[in-house]
Amino acid sequence: MFGDLMGMMGKLQEAQKKVEETKQRLNTVLIDEQTADGLLKVTVTANRQIRSLELNDELLSDKEQLEDYLILTLNKALEKAGAINEAELAAAAKDGMPNIPGMDLFK
Repeated sequence: MFGDLMGMMGKLQEAQKKVEETKQRLNTVLIDEQTADGLLKVTVTANRQIRSLELNDELLSDKEQLEDYLILTLNKALEKAGAINEAELAAAAKDGMPNIPGMDLFK
């Protein structure tokens, strides 16, 4: 019985390590998003950190348009990043989880 428990603890530690490694790797996964007219471009990581913003000088003359573009474009990029983040972390956690009867958390 204790052997099974120790084995499960080891697998849980492996799962935690895989999740942490995945989090680090997601810092290097970049998501690019831009407005339809290309006046604003953003890049975020899969960990939802903004890496870069590029905006056309034309947007500097229209504060309201710039604000709208920033909100829409950043939200689209962050939504994509969140989906990638969740899928990758769930896969990493599922791969490392021990098979505990009745604990089908990732199905």
